[in-house]
Amino acid sequence: MSSQDIPEENLPAEQEHAHGAVSVADEKNPFADPGLPPHEHRIQDIDERAAKRSERVVALLFTVSMLATVGFIASYLAIPHDKSIFVFPIGHISALNFALGLTLGAALFCIGAGAVHWARTLMSDVEMADERHAIEAPPELKAKVMADFRQGAEESGLGRRKLIRNTMFGALTLMPLSAVFLLGGLGPAPKSKLRHTMWAKGKRLVNMNTNQPLRPEDVMVGSLTFAKPDGLEETNEDFQNEIAKAALMIVRLQPGNIKDKRELDWSHEGIVAFSKICTHVGCPISLYEQQTHHVLCPCHQSTFDLSDGARVIFGPAGHALPQLRIGVDSDGYLQALGDFEEPVGPAFWERG
Repeated sequence: MSSQDIPEENLPAEQEHAHGAVSVADEKNPFADPGLPPHEHRIQDIDERAAKRSERVVALLFTVSMLATVGFIASYLAIPHDKSIFVFPIGHISALNFALGLTLGAALFCIGAGAVHWARTLMSDVEMADERHAIEAPPELKAKVMADFRQGAEESGLGRRKLIRNTMFGALTLMPLSAVFLLGGLGPAPKSKLRHTMWAKGKRLVNMNTNQPLRPEDVMVGSLTFAKPDGLEETNEDFQNEIAKAALMIVRLQPGNIKDKRELDWSHEGIVAFSKICTHVGCPISLYEQQTHHVLCPCHQSTFDLSDGARVIFGPAGHALPQLRIGVDSDGYLQALGDFEEPVGPAFWERG
């Protein structure tokens, strides 16, 4: 049905708008204002039943958005993060990611589609033209802008079409909940995990290269050996997280060359064990100077003196390397006598 098929008395009354002066182009005025084309009414402007149908469509889209948001939250809570499904033609993907993407996309799409359908079918589509004016608005223009705003709000039907209004508010209210639940995707709270490592009393020191437990006689004077806790294997799911905290470097010094008393007490026959993780930004330390007993971080050249409690003698590192107290077990293998007494690496979390 078009506006030509409706008796003129049934058509909505045209409102007067400032269309500007209409003129005809000629030699003196080649850029004449042609004015606006005649306005054609939509079926929703003519038939209230069609307007109601459009209203129900918009409300349905907003309702689907609300249901999709609820589905997003339910998926996040119910679907295991390690579950996978086969989706043609993508293949095997995470069921949780697929469900979250599908529901969040549907929620956002339905809000947008509902707003667009509302604007195209129910809000006023009459074009309004205003003459250019000075930057400073006179009181009359301000009053006109407010009047136009009130008119637009009235024509939008927000107050009259309560079904659209209520469902829209419901969709917009539930949508932010998706962002709240997405914060959980950042992972579990670290709690005290950053303060502790796998080292514990009785845990043997295992050579990183040979994967064999270390005996005191395996560590020569002047040598640098890297160790890990017994039981930590590269096949472990959390290997990278654990080795980043527990990586150890072992050096054997002459007991008389050890200047720090606590370092000497925590050593075994001159064998000292310090964290391999630099206290600046967490790079692995790997360069050792045998004559000076200094270790150097290759990233930013922080230098630590292993004969003096691994204190910082150069570079941007803020504090000394944590030392691990060691001894030997009944079988003669080097073992830890506890965990580090302070967090390893760039330990900003213990400074609060």
